[in-house]
Parts: sequence; C-alpha cells; structure tokens
Amino acid sequence: MPDNACKDGLDQEAFDEGRRLARTVALNCADEADQVGDFVQANGLLDGVTDFRFACRIRGYEGWQWAVTLYRDRELEKWTVNDSVLVATGKSLLAPKWVPWKDRITADDLSVTDSIGTDSDDPRMEEGYSQRTPPEEGSASIGNGITIDQKPIDAEGGDLPAGGDTADGDVRPSDKEQAPTQSAGSAQQVSDSADAKENCEDVDEVVEELLLSRRHVMSPLGRSETSKRWYQGQHGPKSLSTKTADGNVCSACGFYVPLTGELGDMFGVCANKWSPDDGRVVSMDHGCGEHSEIEQPEPSHLWIQTEPAYDDVHIDVVEKNRRNHHAQVELLERIAEEASQ
Repeated sequence: MPDNACKDGLDQEAFDEGRRLARTVALNCADEADQVGDFVQANGLLDGVTDFRFACRIRGYEGWQWAVTLYRDRELEKWTVNDSVLVATGKSLLAPKWVPWKDRITADDLSVTDSIGTDSDDPRMEEGYSQRTPPEEGSASIGNGITIDQKPIDAEGGDLPAGGDTADGDVRPSDKEQAPTQSAGSAQQVSDSADAKENCEDVDEVVEELLLSRRHVMSPLGRSETSKRWYQGQHGPKSLSTKTADGNVCSACGFYVPLTGELGDMFGVCANKWSPDDGRVVSMDHGCGEHSEIEQPEPSHLWIQTEPAYDDVHIDVVEKNRRNHHAQVELLERIAEEASQ
C-alpha cells in the first residue's frame, strides 16, 4: 500500500476496496479489457479523496494512465466515484504543439482572391514618420517629435539665468551693458535655426524618397525577415541558375534595378524580359544566363542537320514468329476458302 494512502488514514482493507472499485470503473470506460494495465499508484488529494492510477494499454496512448478519483465517506465506510479520465505523464506520446493556421500557412497556399490581413500589433510593422511633438514656444521643430531649444545664450555659449541675478549672485548688467552679449547670443540663435532648418530639409528629403510618411512602414525585424527569406530563396546566390551563370552576377548586369533604402544594399529587381527572373526581386550575387554583358554567338550560314525526331524513310525489317502448324486449323482455313469461292 502506498505511503500517501496511509497518510490519508486508509487501512489496507479500505485501500484494496477502493483500488478494486477504481479498476472496475476504468474497465467500464475502456473499449476492451486489455486496455487497462497494472495498478501504478494512488495519490491522496483532499480529505477523503484519492486518485487511483492504472497503466493505459490503448494503442497510440503510450505513457498515459487511467485516473479514477474516488471519495471515501469515513462514517459510512463507503467509496463513491467522482471522476475517471485519461491523463498524460512525462513519458506520454503527445500530439505536436498546436500552431495557429496563420503561422502554418505559406504564400503558395493563397490564391489571388484570398486575404489574411495584417495584425495591428504585427512586429514586422511600425508607425510611419509623423510630427508627434508640437514645437513649444522658444523651440524649433525639425519633425518626428525632434525639437531644438532656442533659449538666450551668453557670449561664452551658456544659457542666461531666468531671474535678475547672474549665476554668481551679482546683479544683472543693464540693457546697454548687455547689448554685446545679446548680439552674440542672437547670432548663435540664427546659426542654430539655420542648422535646424537644414536638418529638417534633409529629413523631409529622406521621408519623401523612402515614402516614410505612410501610416505604417516595415520595422527592422520585418526587413531582417524579408532579407533572410529572399536571400535563401530561389532568387538568391544558392539557386541553380547562379551556379550555372559562370560568375555573371546581377550586381554587374545592366538590367539590374537596385531597391531603395536598407534593402537596396543587397537586392534589386530584374528588368530583362528574356530572363526567367524578370520582374522579381533578386540578390546582388544572384545570376542567370541572360546577363547584359554576355555576347551573342556569332551568326553562321551553315545549316546543321539534326537527327529527326521521327524517321519515316528507313524500313525496319522485323522477323515474324513462325506459324504453328495444326491440322485442324489448316482444315478450317481450307473449308472457309472453298466456301468463299
């Protein structure tokens, strides 16, 4: 008798009675009697509740156990059935972990009329360029939430205190004495404003070139996954056409149109109508047999006769099998010939 059964206050007779009842319940649940194996263990759960386990012998359920939960009424000295199920253990044969259909589906599974949409929290996407922080008074905005403060600056490049005293505790000079300092600070402000404006123009130029003003753009994770998928695909350097291209890669081809942005460092689009990759994204080290620098073969006026696909000139003589001579067959043939005359 297990120790946990003893701790639950069960004597040997009560325990054996519960085990027999649990096995009977398991046999009733099973389709065949041999699907219930030997007794494994009993686990005391709550006050008076015991879980009896039996080995499962159902094909395909290796490592599983029959679990029959019984309750023992101490006053009535009677067992009652609570539940009976099949439970898995650490050695059980389990089905593979479920994967959502959206993670299992591939591009080949979709038709032109199918649409699966994009999740709002898709990690491949991030918000596009927008001015999220409005410029405050005394500051210049260069876009995308970036601002530059425009506070008065003294002649040495430091900010002037907001009060009437200086940082050393002395009284601030008069406006007339302060004029040269303010002029130097104003000049610095003009220079900073010009730099801010120039930076803003540079940012706007990049935004316009890369179309970053869209609501969502690809995140670094999205670009990384795309690069990996393209590079390892059939339009990357490991394709069969690249191996037979004899070193003529796309980066040196005149029909190679590079992409913009970060992806343009590795990929472009093929624009050769005679290439099998026409209109597809290819890597710089991809190759095919239609490179722009491959010269055409020299024209020849000689007609090279090839072997015909079907020869209807020559006659093949095939020896026929010898005829089996039988008297009955010859007699029937002679009767048929005479009847026809």
